[in-house]
Amino acid sequence: MSDNLRVLILSAEMVPFAKTGGLADVTGALPKALKELGHDVRVGIPRYGRIDGAKFGLQAELEPFEVPMDNTREPVSVVRATVGKDVPVYLINSEKYFNREGIYGYPDDGERFVLYCRGALEMLRRLEWQPDVIHCNDWHTGIVPNWLKTIYRSDPFFANTATIYTIHNLQYQGVFGRRILEVAGIDSYGFLYHPQIGELAEVVDFMARGIHFSDIISTVSERYAQEILTPEYGEKLHPLLQDRRDRLFGVLNGIDPEEINPATDRYIARHFDVNSLDQRMENKLALQREAGLRVDAEAPLIGLVSRMVDQKGFDILAAIFDSLMEVLGVQFVLLGTGDQHYHSMFSRFQQKYAGQAAIFLTFNAALAQKIYAGSDMFLMPSRFEPCGLGQLISLRYGCIPIVRRTGGLADTIADFNPRTGEGNGFSFDRYHQMDLFAAVVRAVENYRYAETWRKLQERGMQADYSWRASARKYVELYRKAIALRQGERAAASANA
Repeated sequence: MSDNLRVLILSAEMVPFAKTGGLADVTGALPKALKELGHDVRVGIPRYGRIDGAKFGLQAELEPFEVPMDNTREPVSVVRATVGKDVPVYLINSEKYFNREGIYGYPDDGERFVLYCRGALEMLRRLEWQPDVIHCNDWHTGIVPNWLKTIYRSDPFFANTATIYTIHNLQYQGVFGRRILEVAGIDSYGFLYHPQIGELAEVVDFMARGIHFSDIISTVSERYAQEILTPEYGEKLHPLLQDRRDRLFGVLNGIDPEEINPATDRYIARHFDVNSLDQRMENKLALQREAGLRVDAEAPLIGLVSRMVDQKGFDILAAIFDSLMEVLGVQFVLLGTGDQHYHSMFSRFQQKYAGQAAIFLTFNAALAQKIYAGSDMFLMPSRFEPCGLGQLISLRYGCIPIVRRTGGLADTIADFNPRTGEGNGFSFDRYHQMDLFAAVVRAVENYRYAETWRKLQERGMQADYSWRASARKYVELYRKAIALRQGERAAASANA
């Protein structure tokens, strides 16, 4: 096995091209870290209509070619961009399926991502570039490991290509009817069967197929890799995951310290670092003014940047919001969108607590950075959290996280112990509003001790959550996947 690997990363999202969540951040950062380790890494994403060709300097890479799709063939072309230190990004283009304003949420999403994946594989032949590993991410690419073990099984071009399948959020599985098997050209292989998951014999679950057919499975934190083996977190796929637990690993996501840096952030009012934390206060005062909050340097200010859904803990937050305002007297600023009933509920909170609570029902990248740089605490009371990036960004910006101890939040945030001085945030175990309230109370009480709080900030800002260590762990998994692939092929040859 060569020291330097050829790795193709497939993902439905990637910053700076298209983003709806953390998947895009991972796909944007991991290839750069792998490249710095000396590997030949390339990325394939869909060419969405919202991607500005001029802005990103897109160049034609492959003229239109046809790929199998159902009983016909669809034209696909490929354009190319470059990120980081010469990491190629191939954008799979189909006017019919991807020249649309949005990314997801269309009735033909199954067909769209089947075409994207098939186009990416067929692209490799024309580039004459054979990857050692194809790194697939979330349900949109779950069909690729399935194909390599079925319709591409005897294809010499992919004979030595292993797959790794990363689960970013098990809740979103890409479930479709039988028709999608025909579209993908695997109807003759039928549904999956598992004695403990009867639904798999009735629907096409792309996430389940990625788990079942890939050489290695990973999640975005070690804790989440263990949690999804249980009924509570396994989203009905835990029996399948238990069957493959010897191939299941957790690798914590990282952040890009060059991009996520309060010393250079163009959006915030005043730059600062761990050696100039006093200057951070200017960001708090600027955030209070912009958000319409009472300008008060002493008031504890809690920030939250999140999708407004039950998973993120909005149900238990709503249950204690009046107490946060009236008993603790904190200030609160929220940026996010999600379920309409939370939009309405938190809009009412803003009216009720004018000058104390600010709610922004949108996504604004500049305002998000201002919240990280200006808030004293950052709230993440998630019911489950595969990894989470908000707590890592907040640490980098001297904003102390308050989190539920689950998934990646448990792996990154250690509860502060005032007796020993250990810890980097505040956490709670039970998913209940009173446990959340108690954690906020502890944070607010410690906030009153300036020296204690400063040490918490310094500890968080000095921690290394870059992609370096995580990229090395992925390389280990790539090599493990290759070895497993080679072992299976050798066994198949011996039994032939």
